[in-house]
Amino acid sequence: MLGTVPPVPRRMTFAVGALLFWLAVALSLSGCGGKILILASTTSTQDSGLFDEIIPEFERRTDHNVKVIAVGSGAALRMAERGDADVLLVHSPEAEKEFMAAGYGVDRRLVMYNDFVIVGPSSDPAGVKGMESATLAFRAIADSGSLFISRGDESGTHRRELSLWSESGLDAAGRSWYQEAGVGMGQALMIAGDKAAYTLSDRGTYLRLSERVSLEVLVEGDPQLLNIYHVIRVNPERYRGLNVDGAKAFADFLVSPETQEMIRTFGIEEFGQPLFFPAAGQDEETLSQ
Repeated sequence: MLGTVPPVPRRMTFAVGALLFWLAVALSLSGCGGKILILASTTSTQDSGLFDEIIPEFERRTDHNVKVIAVGSGAALRMAERGDADVLLVHSPEAEKEFMAAGYGVDRRLVMYNDFVIVGPSSDPAGVKGMESATLAFRAIADSGSLFISRGDESGTHRRELSLWSESGLDAAGRSWYQEAGVGMGQALMIAGDKAAYTLSDRGTYLRLSERVSLEVLVEGDPQLLNIYHVIRVNPERYRGLNVDGAKAFADFLVSPETQEMIRTFGIEEFGQPLFFPAAGQDEETLSQ
């Protein structure tokens, strides 16, 4: 009589599942006939739909197949620090400068920008609608005890949010009205909409999801809300096995006049306004003024 087969340990089940997943990815990409390019980027570029617009065009023009890893900018930079990505498209300037200074990246180039907006319920319990200062708006949200959803994921958006709390003279962490979700931008907006809460969002992702969330843009236009994106190639002298040619081709593609025009018009037909503004070749300091 056969004995009872012992259950597979949970860790082993996870490991087997992960192995099968990556095997499936490898098999699917092997049929494409091109080289794999790993792009670590932000959830905002993914959730806004921009990659659906530009990546197929890049793949059509080259022999590289792009695998997008959409995470917060902090997680994307950490991936690159481990040599787990070929190229980055991120929007956390201070963290990017630290990354470059440590020798992890080369050839950091300005690609585009949009802005952050403070969104919240139409009832606006904190009374921030129309405020010109983001820090004053954050202070009003805190004073009113209104619910605020933070991404809490070390992304570029999260880092900008934390800087705004700091500049407003407040430490929101641990307050009853402050909730860290630990999710990407799209999910954070959905949570804020479900809970009638405030949050900080990039404009592109908000516009993409605006019909699905019960939130309004309440504060905008403050220079502190500028949101700048750079492409960075991971340093090939630091890691073996990087797709160096693909990373350079993708960086060149993003700043090319043709792609900059695609960025300029992306979103206009659907939303009546662009989701991003092309900025290749411009001066970052000038944009920030």
